[in-house]
Amino acid sequence: MIEIGESKIGLSYFYDILIKKERIELQAEAVAGMKAGFDFLKDISARKVVYGINTGLGPMAQYKIEEDEQIQLQYNLIRSHSSGSGPSLSAIQVKSAMICRLNTLIQGKSGIYPDAVVLLKNLINEDITPLIPVHGGVGASGDLVQLAHLALVMIGEGEVFYQGKKRATKDVFQELNIQAIEVKLREGLGLINGTSVMSGIGMLNIIHSWQLINWSVIMASMINELVASFSDHFSEELNEVKHHSGQQIIAGAMRNIMQDSALIRKRCNFRFEEELEGNIYNQKIQEYYSLRCVPQILGPVLDTIKYSQDIVSDEVNSVSDNPVIDYKRKKVLHGGNFHGDYISLEMDKLKLAITRLSMLAERQINYLMNDKLNQILPPFVNLGKLGFNLGMQGVQFTATSTVAENQSLSTSLYVHSIPNNNDNQDIVSMGTNAALSTAKVIENTFEVFAIEILSLVQAIEYLSIQDKLSTKSREIYKEVREIVPSFSEDSSMYQRLEKLNNYLKSKEQHLI
Repeated sequence: MIEIGESKIGLSYFYDILIKKERIELQAEAVAGMKAGFDFLKDISARKVVYGINTGLGPMAQYKIEEDEQIQLQYNLIRSHSSGSGPSLSAIQVKSAMICRLNTLIQGKSGIYPDAVVLLKNLINEDITPLIPVHGGVGASGDLVQLAHLALVMIGEGEVFYQGKKRATKDVFQELNIQAIEVKLREGLGLINGTSVMSGIGMLNIIHSWQLINWSVIMASMINELVASFSDHFSEELNEVKHHSGQQIIAGAMRNIMQDSALIRKRCNFRFEEELEGNIYNQKIQEYYSLRCVPQILGPVLDTIKYSQDIVSDEVNSVSDNPVIDYKRKKVLHGGNFHGDYISLEMDKLKLAITRLSMLAERQINYLMNDKLNQILPPFVNLGKLGFNLGMQGVQFTATSTVAENQSLSTSLYVHSIPNNNDNQDIVSMGTNAALSTAKVIENTFEVFAIEILSLVQAIEYLSIQDKLSTKSREIYKEVREIVPSFSEDSSMYQRLEKLNNYLKSKEQHLI
């Protein structure tokens, strides 16, 4: 059981709840703080003007809302803004967003009644995820449209996904004896204001980014073993003179993986003179950049992931509502904490970094496919009859086209502000779009990695070097072979790639 309340939550909380399916509980002191915030706001809004309670919303804030209309205003807000379109966010993306929303609300700075976080907790624990469309958020007053779909479910309306099926909320609530919330003050605005959807997707993106960079290091190490590379390009001595921690960490991880490899060579032990034909060396003096420059390429990716994790964690633990209720100081503070610039910019940066991972993988795949480059493998790692069988030729097209899509997706969303809301929201973050675009790049990169890992084990099979591999590489080789046995005859590849994609996503790696 994971307790959420006054303490900050980080990546491990999300991993345990989303991946390990841990259940959550609410800290009693934090729930009491929510009640205190609600009581203070109820008292002060009866005497003073407070945005979103006794005023209209957005550019209509100048209109006074009479007391007998205030509760209905909140329902109007939820229903009118449940206006998204397109396919639904995945269940795990929605669940991550719900964790973020709960963590924001439980800080007691939104002035809503504690019933809301109790319901959120129950929905998370029971794996009931609201239907939230991908399109709708501009990331200015936060994720207004997407969060409205969450709020719609919380008032007992809309649709949810439960046990893999889309169903009416009211039917699932009735079946499981779940009570919808009733608006008591500003539950409408308090539930839909803020950056919880972009932050939830962002946190999930960070989890997958760590998986990808670990796999990138593993596959880079395997291809260096496969070609019997020299060790100096990932040596401590070479990388310590480049003063970037990410590069040094990547080089250290490669050394750790390949420490007991019987294939990696030390340059000091090699006599190039014995390889001379006239005045030409038969042996390559240095490998191609996609093999030799891995620490320099993956280092900044690693640093970007680490920084993005810090920024997203700060946003998750922030209060992104408006107004912010400071019941301890007896103040209601109007501002713009709902603006999603931090997430938007960070997702753009992360997207570039992950696209770079896919580009490196594509170049390594190309190296394996091109016998004129590697000079040790048949064309397209073909284990069958050359000319008659085609080997991995078809999947290279898929890798190339998928990386091209990543490159096209890597344009910035952060700089694509479009004013709207009668120019009340005259500059917006597009944070949710940025997070979703990054999620697509991540999904594409897993697909490319599945192609590379299959190409690598086919190459290992051809060279018969299984027993010379490092312990880690041999472990990966055996696991992949259990999923996809060695093949030489041509047959459809898509099911093999799907299985390997699932394997890459599910296997825990802790190299970095």
